[in-house]
Amino acid sequence: MNFEFATATRIVFGPGKVHEAASAAAGLGRRALIVSSDPLGSLDFLIRDLRAQDIECTQFFTLGEPTIPGVLDGIRVAKRAGCEVVIGYGGGSALDGAKAIAALMTNPGDPLDYLEVVGGGNPLAQACAPCICIPTTAGTGSEVTRNAVLSSPEHRVKVSLRSPRMFPLLAVVDPVLTYSLPAPVTASTGMDALTQLIEPFVSKAANPLTDAICREGIRRVALWLRPAYYDGGNAEARENMALASLFGGLALANAGLGAVHGFAAPLGGMFPIPHGIACARLLPFVVEANLRALNARSENSPALPRYDEIARLLTGRSSAQAKEGAEWIYATCAELSIPPLSGFELTENELPEIAAKAQKSSSMKGNPIQLTAEELIHILKQAL
Repeated sequence: MNFEFATATRIVFGPGKVHEAASAAAGLGRRALIVSSDPLGSLDFLIRDLRAQDIECTQFFTLGEPTIPGVLDGIRVAKRAGCEVVIGYGGGSALDGAKAIAALMTNPGDPLDYLEVVGGGNPLAQACAPCICIPTTAGTGSEVTRNAVLSSPEHRVKVSLRSPRMFPLLAVVDPVLTYSLPAPVTASTGMDALTQLIEPFVSKAANPLTDAICREGIRRVALWLRPAYYDGGNAEARENMALASLFGGLALANAGLGAVHGFAAPLGGMFPIPHGIACARLLPFVVEANLRALNARSENSPALPRYDEIARLLTGRSSAQAKEGAEWIYATCAELSIPPLSGFELTENELPEIAAKAQKSSSMKGNPIQLTAEELIHILKQAL
């Protein structure tokens, strides 16, 4: 039994904990770049906290998911202002943007030198600039992962900048910051969190530590996603979903992902599909496809009893079997009004290209069984 577990240097969780970020930043530098996708007014309290610590603030706003050109803009802004520390505040896109900027501030050259799939995949030689991540959604777990997902408009795909050096020095998870999330965002990010708990649990790289985290996270999503969706001010629901999201980040950073995220990379790069929606829509169909493939070609796979366990965690029924887990996911997506992928300009004509790109994705390596091109295309057809 051999495994490694790595995460952010320090994790702080709880209501009101966001106010501890400024004092932590004071020990890292006197000039901070704040990377955010949130409205300007939402940052006022954070800027006040930082200024109270005599920290000068420079703001950099991202629109949508981070792109390679956008990250380069952020680096230029940070260097002009002499920033010493980077603070990501917002959803997964803002946090990924912050981590990428922090990494490339100290590692010169073209970003393509370091990117997976479309680039050289070279390791980061230098330590990243100090980075603090503060999520305002409960889904990606990016505050505790070692990668940043960037969109390459030139290649029409999303790829990762990845390195053990990219773990944030501090992750501050304050559930109060998620209270104002609209119901549709609560739904898509919550299903993203569930995906990032299920895929590491059945991954080829699963280990006892990530297993325990995934079990606890899946259980919390099953109990608390619907209450958070219907009542955004439900403090207990928001706290549990924030914790489940954190657990998903811890798990994926150490056990990998699977076919859902293998698809999400080309889908997000080719079409305006939010990451959480792509994951939510694909998840039940990927689970079903994996079950069919495992039963047909690898009936002794340890992933099969794990899918049964997932079904029991989701439904709360001790007799539940794997198929019922997929049915629970599908019914939940319907209840939460997750839209079909055809609503984002995707048509059947693009499915072979998406499947081919998905097969090359790093996330696909963790899937419990290798899926054929035909199986991948069938999944996409179901998700349209």
